Amino acid sequence: MFLALREMRRAKARFSMLVVAIALLLFLILVQQSLRDGLIGAFTGAIDRQSAPVLVYSVDGQRTLQASVISPRLRRTIESAGGVGQAGMIGLSTFTARISGGARTSVALFGYQIASVGGPDRLVAGRMPKSPGEAVGSGGAFSLGDTVRLSATPRAPALRVVGIAPDAEIQVLPTLFVSWPDYGAWVRAANPDASAVPPSAIGVSPSPGTSAQALVARIDAAAPEAEALTRADAARRTPGVEAVSASFSVIFLLFASVVPLVAGLFFMIVTLQKARSLTLLRAIGAPGTTLVRSLLLQVVIVLCAGIALGTLIWLPVSQATIGQLSLGFDAGAVLLWGALLLSLGVASALVAARRVLAIDPVEATTGGGSL
Repeated sequence: MFLALREMRRAKARFSMLVVAIALLLFLILVQQSLRDGLIGAFTGAIDRQSAPVLVYSVDGQRTLQASVISPRLRRTIESAGGVGQAGMIGLSTFTARISGGARTSVALFGYQIASVGGPDRLVAGRMPKSPGEAVGSGGAFSLGDTVRLSATPRAPALRVVGIAPDAEIQVLPTLFVSWPDYGAWVRAANPDASAVPPSAIGVSPSPGTSAQALVARIDAAAPEAEALTRADAARRTPGVEAVSASFSVIFLLFASVVPLVAGLFFMIVTLQKARSLTLLRAIGAPGTTLVRSLLLQVVIVLCAGIALGTLIWLPVSQATIGQLSLGFDAGAVLLWGALLLSLGVASALVAARRVLAIDPVEATTGGGSL
């Protein structure tokens, strides 16, 4: 320990630069992970934040709410399947609207028939709608008291935001959760020729003693024209989500490859530069294990300092919002990547440690022992 700390004090600039490099690598990884989570959340947040444990689409909808249409006959078949507790209609449509008199913007309307199987699962501010014309807005896009009006026609009722749901966007659009009558009124106002407002999906909860997975299997067996998915699967298997996750996984793999290279090359170079000092220490009887422990201690100190610095840099940045994408501080991600970088860095430094163990004390005393 004495050798490790003494060398680090004598070469502050060298070790400080590596600490900063590790910190920036961790910072970039956390930014990329937050962007991935924010992007996926902006695409499917409303699905993940609605309260129905099971969502049932039409097969032709390909797990997309806007493309799915549930006919009355299919709805009756779904509701009569064994193990169904509650079942309620869910609809999704996109409109051009004005928020509190501002500029026109696209807004997604997520309509639900029963709050417990389609409404938002939790709020961070305000309350659930109790009267016609009230809505819950996605966090970051709406504030309590905002009024949203359909810009194409005044026939649709104005919606007032009385609650805020966290991370509840869909298709990267400001999203409003509204009761089914308000949803139907907006659909008919935008399309006066519509004779009916069909649901996009059916939200279902299992009866007591039935699991969500068992209910999915029963609905699929009872209604071949329908596709039932648990809430988590419905969000994860939305078209495009897997492609986004795979793309970011490649980026994470590249980052994980860079860290051991940076740490390993740095300590390899440092070891080569102090070859004469290590040869002398071995010649006077210093055990190789002592020198290896000193090297590994330096690696752990540098990596831990870099991880701590990267986390401190990321903390304020994680509170930012980029358009509709909200970043966030995920302590689990920090711990996961911190542990991974630490283990990879130590493993790569063992290559440099092998050079230390390769010094032969006998050759050292005769002028050899070069690395």
